[in-house]
Amino acid sequence: MAAYPADTIVAQATPAGRGGVGIIRISGLQAKNIATKIAGELPQPRFCTNRSFKDQQGNVIDTGLVIYFKAPHSFTGEDVVELQGHGGPIVLDMLLQEVIHLGARLAKPGEFSERAFLNDKIDLAQAEAIVDLINSESKQAALSAVRSLKGEFSTKINQLLEKLIEIRMYVESAIDFPEEEVDFMSDGKITESIESLLKHLTKILETATQGAILRDGITVVLAGKPNAGKSSLLNRLSGKDTAIVTDIPGTTRDILKEKIIIDGIPLHVIDTAGLRDSNDIVEQEGVKRAWQQISEADRILIVVDSSENHNTAPEALWSGFDSKFISKKKITIIYNKIDKTNLPVKCYIEGQHTVIQLSAKKNQGIDLLCEHLKQSVGADTQQESIFIARRRHLDALLKVKNIINSGLQQFYETYAGELLAEDLRQAQHHLSEITGEFTSDDLLGKIFSSFCIGK
Repeated sequence: MAAYPADTIVAQATPAGRGGVGIIRISGLQAKNIATKIAGELPQPRFCTNRSFKDQQGNVIDTGLVIYFKAPHSFTGEDVVELQGHGGPIVLDMLLQEVIHLGARLAKPGEFSERAFLNDKIDLAQAEAIVDLINSESKQAALSAVRSLKGEFSTKINQLLEKLIEIRMYVESAIDFPEEEVDFMSDGKITESIESLLKHLTKILETATQGAILRDGITVVLAGKPNAGKSSLLNRLSGKDTAIVTDIPGTTRDILKEKIIIDGIPLHVIDTAGLRDSNDIVEQEGVKRAWQQISEADRILIVVDSSENHNTAPEALWSGFDSKFISKKKITIIYNKIDKTNLPVKCYIEGQHTVIQLSAKKNQGIDLLCEHLKQSVGADTQQESIFIARRRHLDALLKVKNIINSGLQQFYETYAGELLAEDLRQAQHHLSEITGEFTSDDLLGKIFSSFCIGK
Protein backbone atom coordinates (compact mmCIF):
# COMPACT_ATOMS: atom_id res chain seq x y z
CA MET A 1 0.00 0.00 0.00
CA ALA A 2 1.06 3.58 -0.57
CA ALA A 3 2.33 5.58 2.41
CA TYR A 4 -0.41 7.69 3.94
CA PRO A 5 -0.01 11.48 4.40
CA ALA A 6 1.62 12.53 7.65
CA ASP A 7 -1.22 14.80 8.80
CA THR A 8 -3.26 14.02 11.91
CA ILE A 9 -7.05 13.72 11.76
CA VAL A 10 -9.78 14.07 14.36
CA ALA A 11 -13.54 13.51 14.49
CA GLN A 12 -16.37 12.83 16.87
CA ALA A 13 -16.79 9.04 16.91
CA THR A 14 -20.19 9.06 18.62
CA PRO A 15 -23.43 10.17 16.93
CA ALA A 16 -24.34 13.83 16.83
CA GLY A 17 -26.71 15.05 19.51
CA ARG A 18 -26.88 14.63 23.26
CA GLY A 19 -25.81 11.44 25.03
CA GLY A 20 -24.24 10.13 28.20
CA VAL A 21 -20.84 9.69 26.54
CA GLY A 22 -19.15 11.50 23.68
CA ILE A 23 -15.90 10.32 22.06
CA ILE A 24 -13.33 12.39 20.19
CA ARG A 25 -10.96 10.18 18.14
CA ILE A 26 -7.51 11.39 17.00
CA SER A 27 -5.24 9.47 14.61
CA GLY A 28 -1.83 10.29 13.15
CA LEU A 29 1.76 11.21 13.95
CA GLN A 30 0.76 14.11 16.24
CA ALA A 31 -2.08 12.30 18.03
CA LYS A 32 -0.06 11.55 21.19
CA ASN A 33 1.48 15.03 21.35
CA ILE A 34 -1.88 16.79 20.90
CA ALA A 35 -3.64 14.58 23.44
CA THR A 36 -0.86 15.16 25.98
CA LYS A 37 -1.35 18.93 25.74
CA ILE A 38 -5.05 18.47 26.44
CA ALA A 39 -5.14 15.62 28.97
CA GLY A 40 -1.63 15.63 30.46
CA GLU A 41 0.52 12.52 30.59
CA LEU A 42 -1.14 9.64 28.75
CA PRO A 43 -1.58 6.18 30.28
CA GLN A 44 0.41 3.27 28.92
CA PRO A 45 -0.97 1.93 25.62
CA ARG A 46 -4.33 0.15 25.71
CA PHE A 47 -5.07 1.30 29.27
CA CYS A 48 -7.50 4.06 30.22
CA THR A 49 -7.40 6.61 32.98
CA ASN A 50 -9.47 9.54 34.20
CA ARG A 51 -8.24 12.99 33.17
CA SER A 52 -9.33 16.60 32.95
CA PHE A 53 -9.41 17.93 29.40
CA LYS A 54 -8.02 21.48 29.30
CA ASP A 55 -7.49 24.17 26.69
CA GLN A 56 -4.11 25.89 26.33
CA GLN A 57 -5.10 28.58 28.84
CA GLY A 58 -5.59 25.88 31.47
CA ASN A 59 -9.37 26.07 31.48
CA VAL A 60 -11.09 22.72 32.05
CA ILE A 61 -13.33 21.81 29.10
CA ASP A 62 -14.50 18.46 30.44
CA THR A 63 -13.42 15.43 32.47
CA GLY A 64 -13.42 11.85 31.26
CA LEU A 65 -11.36 8.88 30.15
CA VAL A 66 -8.36 8.90 27.82
CA ILE A 67 -7.12 5.80 25.97
CA TYR A 68 -3.92 5.59 23.92
CA PHE A 69 -3.34 3.03 21.14
CA LYS A 70 0.28 3.03 20.00
CA ALA A 71 1.07 2.38 16.33
CA PRO A 72 0.88 -0.08 14.70
CA HIS A 73 -1.43 -1.72 17.24
CA SER A 74 -4.50 0.40 16.55
CA PHE A 75 -7.47 0.37 14.20
CA THR A 76 -5.82 2.72 11.72
CA GLY A 77 -2.30 1.40 12.21
CA GLU A 78 -1.25 4.87 13.45
CA ASP A 79 -1.07 6.40 16.91
CA VAL A 80 -4.69 6.76 18.04
CA VAL A 81 -6.03 8.55 21.12
CA GLU A 82 -9.65 8.59 22.25
CA LEU A 83 -10.93 11.29 24.59
CA GLN A 84 -14.14 9.99 26.15
CA GLY A 85 -16.10 12.74 27.82
CA HIS A 86 -19.70 13.75 28.32
CA GLY A 87 -22.01 13.67 25.33
CA GLY A 88 -23.14 17.28 25.19
CA PRO A 89 -22.80 18.83 21.71
CA ILE A 90 -21.29 22.11 23.00
CA VAL A 91 -18.70 20.34 25.16
CA LEU A 92 -17.71 17.97 22.37
CA ASP A 93 -17.42 20.81 19.87
CA MET A 94 -15.16 22.78 22.26
CA LEU A 95 -12.95 19.72 22.68
CA LEU A 96 -12.90 19.08 18.92
CA GLN A 97 -11.95 22.68 18.15
CA GLU A 98 -9.11 22.51 20.69
CA VAL A 99 -7.67 19.42 18.98
CA ILE A 100 -7.89 21.18 15.60
CA HIS A 101 -6.26 24.29 17.08
CA LEU A 102 -3.31 22.13 18.17
CA GLY A 103 -2.64 20.89 14.63
CA ALA A 104 -5.12 18.20 13.63
CA ARG A 105 -7.64 18.55 10.84
CA LEU A 106 -11.24 17.36 10.70
CA ALA A 107 -11.45 13.87 9.21
CA LYS A 108 -13.39 13.22 6.03
CA PRO A 109 -16.19 10.62 6.04
CA GLY A 110 -14.67 7.14 6.36
CA GLU A 111 -11.11 8.42 6.66
CA PHE A 112 -10.27 6.36 9.75
CA SER A 113 -11.35 3.19 7.94
CA GLU A 114 -9.54 4.34 4.81
CA ARG A 115 -6.30 4.70 6.77
CA ALA A 116 -6.83 1.25 8.25
CA PHE A 117 -7.14 -0.09 4.70
CA LEU A 118 -4.13 1.80 3.37
CA ASN A 119 -2.03 0.66 6.34
CA ASP A 120 -2.98 -3.01 5.73
CA LYS A 121 -5.01 -3.37 8.91
CA ILE A 122 -8.11 -4.43 6.96
CA ASP A 123 -8.84 -5.15 3.32
CA LEU A 124 -11.48 -3.39 1.23
CA ALA A 125 -14.20 -5.99 1.79
CA GLN A 126 -13.71 -5.68 5.55
CA ALA A 127 -13.81 -1.89 5.34
CA GLU A 128 -17.14 -2.06 3.51
CA ALA A 129 -18.43 -4.48 6.16
CA ILE A 130 -17.94 -1.77 8.80
CA VAL A 131 -20.51 0.57 7.28
CA ASP A 132 -22.77 -2.38 6.44
CA LEU A 133 -22.71 -3.40 10.11
CA ILE A 134 -23.59 0.15 11.17
CA ASN A 135 -26.45 0.30 8.66
CA SER A 136 -27.81 -3.21 9.33
CA GLU A 137 -31.60 -3.31 9.55
CA SER A 138 -31.98 -6.87 10.80
CA LYS A 139 -30.22 -9.33 13.08
CA GLN A 140 -29.26 -11.57 10.14
CA ALA A 141 -27.73 -8.66 8.23
CA ALA A 142 -25.74 -7.59 11.28
CA LEU A 143 -24.40 -11.10 11.89
CA SER A 144 -23.47 -11.45 8.22
CA ALA A 145 -21.67 -8.08 8.30
CA VAL A 146 -19.70 -9.21 11.36
CA ARG A 147 -18.60 -12.35 9.51
CA SER A 148 -17.35 -10.19 6.63
CA LEU A 149 -15.66 -7.81 9.07
CA LYS A 150 -13.86 -10.75 10.68
CA GLY A 151 -12.53 -11.67 7.25
CA GLU A 152 -14.60 -14.72 6.30
CA PHE A 153 -15.53 -13.32 2.90
CA SER A 154 -11.96 -12.15 2.26
CA THR A 155 -10.60 -15.56 3.24
CA LYS A 156 -12.80 -17.27 0.66
CA ILE A 157 -11.74 -14.78 -2.01
CA ASN A 158 -8.07 -15.26 -1.14
CA GLN A 159 -8.48 -19.04 -1.34
CA LEU A 160 -9.90 -18.59 -4.83
CA LEU A 161 -6.97 -16.34 -5.71
CA GLU A 162 -4.46 -18.94 -4.53
CA LYS A 163 -6.05 -21.63 -6.69
CA LEU A 164 -6.20 -19.28 -9.67
CA ILE A 165 -2.55 -18.29 -9.27
CA GLU A 166 -1.52 -21.96 -9.08
CA ILE A 167 -3.27 -22.64 -12.39
CA ARG A 168 -1.68 -19.53 -13.95
CA MET A 169 1.78 -20.67 -12.83
CA TYR A 170 1.23 -24.09 -14.36
CA VAL A 171 -0.02 -22.71 -17.69
CA GLU A 172 2.61 -19.98 -18.02
CA SER A 173 5.48 -22.26 -17.05
CA ALA A 174 4.42 -24.67 -19.79
CA ILE A 175 4.41 -21.76 -22.27
CA ASP A 176 7.72 -20.24 -21.14
CA PHE A 177 9.64 -23.48 -20.74
CA PRO A 178 8.57 -25.81 -23.55
CA GLU A 179 11.82 -27.76 -23.21
CA GLU A 180 10.52 -29.11 -19.89
CA GLU A 181 7.91 -31.00 -21.91
CA VAL A 182 5.00 -30.09 -19.63
CA ASP A 183 2.17 -31.10 -21.92
CA PHE A 184 -0.61 -29.25 -20.09
CA MET A 185 -2.75 -29.38 -23.23
CA SER A 186 -3.25 -33.11 -23.05
CA ASP A 187 -2.62 -34.30 -19.50
CA GLY A 188 -6.05 -33.12 -18.29
CA LYS A 189 -4.66 -31.45 -15.19
CA ILE A 190 -5.42 -27.92 -16.34
CA THR A 191 -9.05 -28.56 -17.25
CA GLU A 192 -9.62 -30.51 -14.07
CA SER A 193 -8.17 -27.70 -11.97
CA ILE A 194 -10.23 -25.01 -13.71
CA GLU A 195 -13.46 -27.01 -13.38
CA SER A 196 -12.75 -27.44 -9.66
CA LEU A 197 -12.11 -23.71 -9.38
CA LEU A 198 -15.43 -22.95 -11.09
CA LYS A 199 -17.33 -25.17 -8.63
CA HIS A 200 -15.71 -23.35 -5.72
CA LEU A 201 -16.46 -20.00 -7.33
CA THR A 202 -20.13 -20.91 -7.91
CA LYS A 203 -20.60 -21.77 -4.22
CA ILE A 204 -19.09 -18.46 -3.12
CA LEU A 205 -21.25 -16.57 -5.63
CA GLU A 206 -24.40 -18.24 -4.29
CA THR A 207 -23.51 -17.30 -0.70
CA ALA A 208 -22.56 -13.76 -1.73
CA THR A 209 -25.91 -13.39 -3.50
CA GLN A 210 -27.67 -14.26 -0.26
CA GLY A 211 -25.54 -11.68 1.53
CA ALA A 212 -26.47 -9.04 -1.03
CA ILE A 213 -30.16 -9.80 -0.50
CA LEU A 214 -29.75 -9.34 3.27
CA ARG A 215 -27.99 -6.01 2.69
CA ASP A 216 -30.02 -4.49 -0.16
CA GLY A 217 -33.28 -6.44 -0.14
CA ILE A 218 -35.57 -6.77 -3.15
CA THR A 219 -38.06 -4.47 -4.84
CA VAL A 220 -41.65 -5.75 -4.95
CA VAL A 221 -44.17 -3.88 -7.10
CA LEU A 222 -47.92 -4.20 -6.63
CA ALA A 223 -49.59 -3.87 -10.04
CA GLY A 224 -53.04 -4.42 -11.48
CA LYS A 225 -56.28 -2.73 -12.40
CA PRO A 226 -57.97 -0.13 -10.16
CA ASN A 227 -59.80 -1.36 -7.05
CA ALA A 228 -58.05 -4.74 -7.03
CA GLY A 229 -56.86 -4.16 -3.48
CA LYS A 230 -53.24 -3.16 -4.06
CA SER A 231 -53.30 -0.40 -1.45
CA SER A 232 -54.97 -2.68 1.10
CA LEU A 233 -52.22 -5.26 0.49
CA LEU A 234 -49.52 -2.61 0.96
CA ASN A 235 -51.11 -1.53 4.24
CA ARG A 236 -51.32 -5.14 5.41
CA LEU A 237 -47.68 -5.89 4.57
CA SER A 238 -46.41 -2.67 6.17
CA GLY A 239 -48.65 -2.96 9.22
CA LYS A 240 -49.90 0.61 8.92
CA ASP A 241 -52.23 2.77 6.83
CA THR A 242 -49.66 3.95 4.31
CA ALA A 243 -52.07 4.13 1.38
CA ILE A 244 -55.58 5.60 1.15
CA VAL A 245 -58.16 2.86 0.61
CA THR A 246 -61.56 3.67 -0.93
CA ASP A 247 -64.07 2.05 -3.27
CA ILE A 248 -63.43 4.80 -5.82
CA PRO A 249 -61.29 3.54 -8.77
CA GLY A 250 -58.05 5.42 -9.37
CA THR A 251 -57.45 6.55 -5.79
CA THR A 252 -53.72 5.79 -6.06
CA ARG A 253 -52.21 8.08 -8.69
CA ASP A 254 -48.58 8.29 -7.64
CA ILE A 255 -45.97 5.82 -6.44
CA LEU A 256 -46.17 4.79 -2.76
CA LYS A 257 -43.12 3.11 -1.22
CA GLU A 258 -42.79 1.24 2.06
CA LYS A 259 -39.84 -0.71 3.44
CA ILE A 260 -40.60 -3.81 5.47
CA ILE A 261 -38.50 -6.65 6.90
CA ILE A 262 -39.50 -10.31 6.51
CA ASP A 263 -37.24 -12.68 8.49
CA GLY A 264 -34.30 -10.34 8.04
CA ILE A 265 -34.90 -9.66 4.33
CA PRO A 266 -35.61 -6.00 3.46
CA LEU A 267 -38.47 -5.60 1.01
CA HIS A 268 -39.07 -2.34 -0.82
CA VAL A 269 -42.80 -2.63 -1.52
CA ILE A 270 -44.19 -0.21 -4.11
CA ASP A 271 -47.88 0.46 -4.68
CA THR A 272 -48.68 1.77 -8.16
CA ALA A 273 -51.58 3.43 -9.91
CA GLY A 274 -54.24 1.11 -11.32
CA LEU A 275 -53.42 0.06 -14.87
CA ARG A 276 -56.19 1.33 -17.11
CA ASP A 277 -56.82 3.77 -19.96
CA SER A 278 -57.85 7.18 -18.67
CA ASN A 279 -58.50 10.68 -19.98
CA ASP A 280 -57.27 12.15 -16.70
CA ILE A 281 -53.79 13.65 -17.27
CA VAL A 282 -52.73 13.03 -13.66
CA GLU A 283 -53.85 9.40 -13.77
CA GLN A 284 -52.08 8.91 -17.13
CA GLU A 285 -48.84 10.05 -15.51
CA GLY A 286 -49.48 7.64 -12.62
CA VAL A 287 -49.92 4.73 -15.04
CA LYS A 288 -46.73 5.75 -16.86
CA ARG A 289 -44.81 5.70 -13.58
CA ALA A 290 -46.36 2.34 -12.72
CA TRP A 291 -44.95 0.79 -15.89
CA GLN A 292 -41.54 2.22 -15.06
CA GLN A 293 -41.59 0.59 -11.63
CA ILE A 294 -42.80 -2.69 -13.14
CA SER A 295 -39.87 -2.77 -15.57
CA GLU A 296 -37.34 -2.32 -12.73
CA ALA A 297 -38.89 -4.65 -10.13
CA ASP A 298 -37.32 -7.80 -8.73
CA ARG A 299 -40.77 -9.27 -8.20
CA ILE A 300 -44.17 -8.16 -9.55
CA LEU A 301 -47.38 -9.00 -7.73
CA ILE A 302 -50.32 -8.70 -10.12
CA VAL A 303 -53.24 -8.09 -7.78
CA VAL A 304 -56.62 -9.30 -9.09
CA ASP A 305 -60.11 -8.88 -7.67
CA SER A 306 -61.08 -12.56 -7.54
CA SER A 307 -64.78 -11.67 -7.60
CA GLU A 308 -64.39 -10.08 -11.05
CA ASN A 309 -61.62 -11.99 -12.85
CA HIS A 310 -60.59 -15.65 -12.97
CA ASN A 311 -57.71 -15.42 -15.44
CA THR A 312 -54.14 -16.28 -14.40
CA ALA A 313 -52.35 -15.21 -17.59
CA PRO A 314 -50.76 -11.73 -17.24
CA GLU A 315 -51.67 -10.74 -20.77
CA ALA A 316 -55.32 -11.54 -20.03
CA LEU A 317 -55.28 -9.51 -16.84
CA TRP A 318 -54.07 -6.37 -18.56
CA SER A 319 -53.88 -5.73 -22.29
CA GLY A 320 -50.31 -5.13 -23.40
CA PHE A 321 -48.74 -6.37 -20.16
CA ASP A 322 -46.94 -9.28 -21.80
CA SER A 323 -45.40 -7.12 -24.52
CA LYS A 324 -44.10 -4.57 -22.01
CA PHE A 325 -42.71 -7.06 -19.53
CA ILE A 326 -39.38 -8.79 -20.08
CA SER A 327 -39.15 -11.84 -17.78
CA LYS A 328 -42.31 -13.73 -16.93
CA LYS A 329 -40.48 -15.48 -14.09
CA LYS A 330 -40.77 -12.35 -11.94
CA ILE A 331 -44.58 -12.45 -11.88
CA THR A 332 -46.81 -13.68 -9.06
CA ILE A 333 -50.60 -13.58 -9.41
CA ILE A 334 -52.47 -12.47 -6.29
CA TYR A 335 -56.17 -13.38 -6.18
CA ASN A 336 -57.38 -10.89 -3.61
CA LYS A 337 -60.77 -10.46 -1.88
CA ILE A 338 -61.40 -14.18 -1.40
CA ASP A 339 -63.58 -13.17 1.54
CA LYS A 340 -66.16 -12.19 -1.10
CA THR A 341 -65.87 -15.34 -3.23
CA ASN A 342 -65.42 -18.04 -0.57
CA LEU A 343 -62.24 -19.25 -2.25
CA PRO A 344 -59.81 -21.00 0.12
CA VAL A 345 -56.46 -19.57 1.17
CA LYS A 346 -54.11 -21.28 -1.25
CA CYS A 347 -50.74 -21.07 -2.99
CA TYR A 348 -50.18 -23.06 -6.18
CA ILE A 349 -48.38 -23.08 -9.52
CA GLU A 350 -50.29 -22.53 -12.74
CA GLY A 351 -48.28 -22.37 -15.96
CA GLN A 352 -45.16 -20.31 -15.37
CA HIS A 353 -46.52 -18.39 -12.41
CA THR A 354 -47.26 -18.79 -8.73
CA VAL A 355 -50.85 -17.99 -7.78
CA ILE A 356 -51.79 -16.99 -4.23
CA GLN A 357 -55.38 -16.70 -3.04
CA LEU A 358 -55.73 -14.29 -0.12
CA SER A 359 -57.71 -11.52 1.48
CA ALA A 360 -55.77 -8.40 2.37
CA LYS A 361 -58.80 -6.95 4.15
CA LYS A 362 -59.26 -10.00 6.41
CA ASN A 363 -55.50 -10.76 6.77
CA GLN A 364 -55.94 -14.20 5.25
CA GLY A 365 -53.07 -15.79 3.32
CA ILE A 366 -50.56 -12.99 4.01
CA ASP A 367 -48.22 -15.53 5.63
CA LEU A 368 -48.24 -17.57 2.40
CA LEU A 369 -47.32 -14.45 0.44
CA CYS A 370 -44.43 -13.61 2.79
CA GLU A 371 -43.08 -17.15 2.56
CA HIS A 372 -43.37 -17.03 -1.24
CA LEU A 373 -41.43 -13.76 -1.40
CA LYS A 374 -38.62 -15.32 0.65
CA GLN A 375 -38.49 -18.39 -1.59
CA SER A 376 -38.68 -16.34 -4.79
CA VAL A 377 -35.28 -14.78 -4.06
CA GLY A 378 -33.77 -18.02 -2.79
CA ALA A 379 -33.33 -16.57 0.67
CA ASP A 380 -31.99 -18.88 3.36
CA THR A 381 -31.86 -16.79 6.51
CA GLN A 382 -30.98 -19.82 8.62
CA GLN A 383 -27.68 -20.38 6.81
CA GLU A 384 -24.96 -19.45 9.29
CA SER A 385 -22.21 -19.11 6.69
CA ILE A 386 -23.78 -16.12 4.89
CA PHE A 387 -21.52 -13.07 4.75
CA ILE A 388 -22.58 -9.60 3.68
CA ALA A 389 -21.86 -8.71 0.07
CA ARG A 390 -22.34 -5.76 -2.23
CA ARG A 391 -23.35 -5.41 -5.84
CA ARG A 392 -19.76 -4.69 -6.87
CA HIS A 393 -18.69 -7.99 -5.28
CA LEU A 394 -21.32 -9.91 -7.22
CA ASP A 395 -20.36 -8.11 -10.44
CA ALA A 396 -16.70 -9.00 -9.93
CA LEU A 397 -17.47 -12.66 -9.18
CA LEU A 398 -19.75 -12.91 -12.23
CA LYS A 399 -17.04 -11.38 -14.44
CA VAL A 400 -14.55 -13.93 -13.14
CA LYS A 401 -16.96 -16.81 -13.74
CA ASN A 402 -17.76 -15.66 -17.29
CA ILE A 403 -14.10 -15.08 -18.16
CA ILE A 404 -13.02 -18.50 -16.88
CA ASN A 405 -15.93 -20.27 -18.55
CA SER A 406 -15.14 -18.54 -21.83
CA GLY A 407 -11.43 -19.26 -21.47
CA LEU A 408 -12.03 -22.92 -20.73
CA GLN A 409 -14.37 -23.33 -23.70
CA GLN A 410 -11.83 -21.63 -25.97
CA PHE A 411 -9.11 -23.88 -24.60
CA TYR A 412 -11.17 -26.97 -25.44
CA GLU A 413 -11.51 -25.70 -29.00
CA THR A 414 -8.04 -24.30 -29.74
CA TYR A 415 -5.62 -25.53 -27.02
CA ALA A 416 -4.08 -22.06 -27.17
CA GLY A 417 -2.23 -21.71 -23.88
CA GLU A 418 -1.42 -18.04 -24.42
CA LEU A 419 -5.11 -17.10 -24.69
CA LEU A 420 -5.96 -19.11 -21.59
CA ALA A 421 -3.15 -17.44 -19.66
CA GLU A 422 -4.54 -14.01 -20.54
CA ASP A 423 -8.06 -15.00 -19.42
CA LEU A 424 -6.67 -16.24 -16.12
CA ARG A 425 -4.78 -12.97 -15.66
CA GLN A 426 -7.95 -10.94 -16.19
CA ALA A 427 -9.87 -13.18 -13.77
CA GLN A 428 -7.20 -12.67 -11.12
CA HIS A 429 -7.42 -8.90 -11.57
CA HIS A 430 -11.21 -8.86 -11.03
CA LEU A 431 -10.95 -11.09 -7.94
CA SER A 432 -8.28 -8.80 -6.46
CA GLU A 433 -10.60 -5.82 -6.86
CA ILE A 434 -12.88 -7.29 -4.19
CA THR A 435 -10.28 -7.14 -1.42
CA GLY A 436 -8.62 -4.02 -2.80
CA GLU A 437 -5.30 -5.42 -3.96
CA PHE A 438 -5.96 -3.83 -7.35
CA THR A 439 -8.43 -0.95 -7.00
CA SER A 440 -8.74 2.40 -8.72
CA ASP A 441 -8.56 5.59 -6.65
CA ASP A 442 -12.00 6.58 -7.96
CA LEU A 443 -13.54 3.41 -6.53
CA LEU A 444 -11.82 3.94 -3.17
CA GLY A 445 -13.13 7.49 -2.99
CA LYS A 446 -16.66 6.36 -3.77
CA ILE A 447 -16.59 3.58 -1.18
CA PHE A 448 -15.18 5.54 1.75
CA SER A 449 -17.25 8.65 1.08
CA SER A 450 -20.35 6.59 1.98
CA PHE A 451 -19.04 6.13 5.55
CA CYS A 452 -20.07 8.35 8.44
CA ILE A 453 -17.60 10.84 9.91
CA GLY A 454 -15.63 9.27 12.77
CA LYS A 455 -15.33 5.89 11.04
